[in-house]
Amino acid sequence: MTSERRREPVKAIDVLCVGLATHDLVMTIDHHPGADEKCFASSLLSCGGGPAANAAVTVSRLAGRSAFAGCLGRDVFGDEHHRELLSERVDTGWVVRRAEPTPLSVILVKPDGNRSVACYKSATAPLKISDINPAEHNPLTMLFDGHEPTLSIALGQIARRRGIPTVLDAGSVHQGTVELLPHTDYLVASATFARQFTGQSNMQAAAEILSRHAPFVVVTLGGQGLIWRLGAQRGKMPAFRVEAVDTTGAGDTFHGAFALAIARGLEFSSAMRIASAAGALCCTRLGARPAIPTLAELNSFLNSRGLRSLPQTRQ
Repeated sequence: MTSERRREPVKAIDVLCVGLATHDLVMTIDHHPGADEKCFASSLLSCGGGPAANAAVTVSRLAGRSAFAGCLGRDVFGDEHHRELLSERVDTGWVVRRAEPTPLSVILVKPDGNRSVACYKSATAPLKISDINPAEHNPLTMLFDGHEPTLSIALGQIARRRGIPTVLDAGSVHQGTVELLPHTDYLVASATFARQFTGQSNMQAAAEILSRHAPFVVVTLGGQGLIWRLGAQRGKMPAFRVEAVDTTGAGDTFHGAFALAIARGLEFSSAMRIASAAGALCCTRLGARPAIPTLAELNSFLNSRGLRSLPQTRQ
């Protein structure tokens, strides 16, 4: 096992993103294929992906300083993804290269922008705190996607001691997302996670149960916007209306923008609004990674609606 580490002093960064990095093959199709049916894609896109890795790129494109901690294989997909992270100015000092193959996702995108995803991830050993140097980074916020639970829990404990806010991207119920709940300040959950974890189909009821596990709770509902809980307070926020081309990566972009807004010191409501705008913009282009907006694109979108921009420095 080798690690891509830089021998530098402690780095002050905005968001440390911990979890999964994949390579994505995105194909557009005109309908969902049936049993034993062969169909042809009208376009193909090959790029890096993964929830935490996409969130790290989001932070960087929005003029924040990000670092990614996770595994990449010592293969062509891992080499390409590592180069891509460096080109996006994401710090890769905690990227560990291993013999196991880089996880691969095949994404089929339908005309309405919705997609189906098949992901192959080999059985790689989880990262541990000993695989990195915790003193190397001094983040303002940590974001976890649950795919590296051992390392994430150790970092979550460090964050609690240092007073660093943590964000959990809870896309579905699995070992990592469940074990990280006690170490989470901001729980940003999908409707799928909310239903699976609480057994509730009513999202308000689900959010109330989730609020017993984290101080701040957001449940994202795709085109229906989101609902939130903050102690006894609760509310909803509509989605921004855009012409969706591909919804792949919208959630990852939301989480990265949300974590950066928290790092910038914005209020909970402002962080949700900015993240919603970033996620909506990601839906307007094909693929997750290529569609992540820049700060100029995000702020132009917000300003055109009379909304506050994302500041470039901490408030």
